[in-house]
Amino acid sequence: MPSRPSASRRTVLRGAAVAPVAGFGLAACSAPDGNSAGATPTAPVDLGKESEIAKGGAALYADHNVVVSRGEDGTLKAYSTICTHAGCPINKLQGTTLICPCHGSEFDAMTGKAVQTPATEPLAELAVKATNGRIVAGPAD
Repeated sequence: MPSRPSASRRTVLRGAAVAPVAGFGLAACSAPDGNSAGATPTAPVDLGKESEIAKGGAALYADHNVVVSRGEDGTLKAYSTICTHAGCPINKLQGTTLICPCHGSEFDAMTGKAVQTPATEPLAELAVKATNGRIVAGPAD
């Protein structure tokens, strides 16, 4: 029976050094909570009182992956908070700037536009309306 060549020390060490890096690379593109693919609402959802959003302001509804903003004219806009770079759910709103926890992309909550790379595509716009003093958002009609 022919003998198998044994691995050299260099081969074993090289494999051990690469394995943790490969695993880290996969984990780095998932959300901090381990959820790599969040979901936007597939049906209209009641987000809360319309009065919670001041003119020129925005509110993040992380449980539904939605941000709603109100223009100076009172118009409501809603966007998915699933980052267009790697699909991470965005969980931070500073003023009217959304900040993705995975790679630092930033989006304007008033327009949905990417304002800081690595994301370059805008957030998906959602339908939004105020009904009986409540904000309802969901997929575009």
